[in-house]
Amino acid sequence: MGRRRTEFHDRLRGRVREAAGRDSEPTTGIIDAQSVKGAASVPEASRGFDGAKKVNGRKRHIVVDTLGLLLIVMVTAASVTDREAGRHLLARLCERYWRITPVWADGGYTGRLVDIARDVLRIALTVVKLSDDTAGFTVLPKTWLVERTFAWLKRSRRLTRDYETRADTSESVIRWSMSMVMSRRLAQRTR
Repeated sequence: MGRRRTEFHDRLRGRVREAAGRDSEPTTGIIDAQSVKGAASVPEASRGFDGAKKVNGRKRHIVVDTLGLLLIVMVTAASVTDREAGRHLLARLCERYWRITPVWADGGYTGRLVDIARDVLRIALTVVKLSDDTAGFTVLPKTWLVERTFAWLKRSRRLTRDYETRADTSESVIRWSMSMVMSRRLAQRTR
């Protein structure tokens, strides 16, 4: 059932990649998460509090390719850490995209997850960190691609906060929004 829900999105992503002169199947990924406020319709059982971001709601965990196109999405309570969700997300990535071996991440994915990714999943998880002398906002190499994807998704009014009762419905809305981004990109190339 889950595969059928994503088939349209995946085919569209393949066409966008080919139009950009890339192979239809990606070989590299970038992982990150975004906490969003939950509306009153989000049940207490599937929401949490992200202490780092001061957000009560859900967290969207995504893996994108080097063009910023969505590969895997998982929605959890905001209280779930990046490392906890990253383990499941990377396992799903391995099942679906066997060619992906390097994956970049920010500092939230350090620790044992790097070892699990290498030893169990055979993924080279590279954590990109800020240097100690950095002050203020700095763009991290490679990880800015996933931040740009979050910005594209935020253009959909329905994704400004999480309104869905079920987490899998939230994931579908994210895929739908990304399908709109990719459709527009393809339409611009045909003009």
